[in-house]
Amino acid sequence: MINVLLVEDHQLYRMGLSLLLEKAEGVNLLAEASDGADGIKKAREFSPDVILMDIGLPNIDGIEATSRIKEFLPDVKVLIFTSRNSEQDIFESFKAGADGYIMKGATPEQTISAIKAVYEGVGWIDPTIAKIVFSNLQRPVSSSPVGTISERRDKNSYGLTERELDVLALMVEGLSNPQIADKLVITRATAKAHVHSILQKLCAATRTQATVTAMKEGLV
Repeated sequence: MINVLLVEDHQLYRMGLSLLLEKAEGVNLLAEASDGADGIKKAREFSPDVILMDIGLPNIDGIEATSRIKEFLPDVKVLIFTSRNSEQDIFESFKAGADGYIMKGATPEQTISAIKAVYEGVGWIDPTIAKIVFSNLQRPVSSSPVGTISERRDKNSYGLTERELDVLALMVEGLSNPQIADKLVITRATAKAHVHSILQKLCAATRTQATVTAMKEGLV
């Protein structure tokens, strides 16, 4: 059972999400908060598995609340749930430690899938957000097409091995460790070790942050 803390100031959104979470299989709505300060307090009190966090909160915004919560609950998963899709909000959220970013226009099924994905350690990026990341943050390489294997290898200044670059590409696609293992025909333990090494080399606290760095630096 995934214990979820819902932090949302808009009453109607909060009511709708509460109903959704209460009906979802494998999910337990642990507590609710209507502002960032209360969200921090409830996180400390209940130690949830996943926090569904809005950004535009009164008192303390969702990005700052995420950063503060991660200081005393580093293993908690934070899924940003917002209507904001600006580049600054996206990357400030990931910098604060968010594990996923989903838009409020997502379907109920997508929202529950995102919660389960971040709980399992798989970063979730809303398709709309992914498009913004790709269109605004990939670095151009002279006048030639971006994305060939040789160009990606040339951009690798993080000391990633060939196999780690392969694993990273699958991480960006949203594959879990078992799926990566199956795709590359390696053991799950090996896949897990590669992911751990990638996070260390990219100085990323989460898979989502590694994914964002990979796209920003043109590694995939």
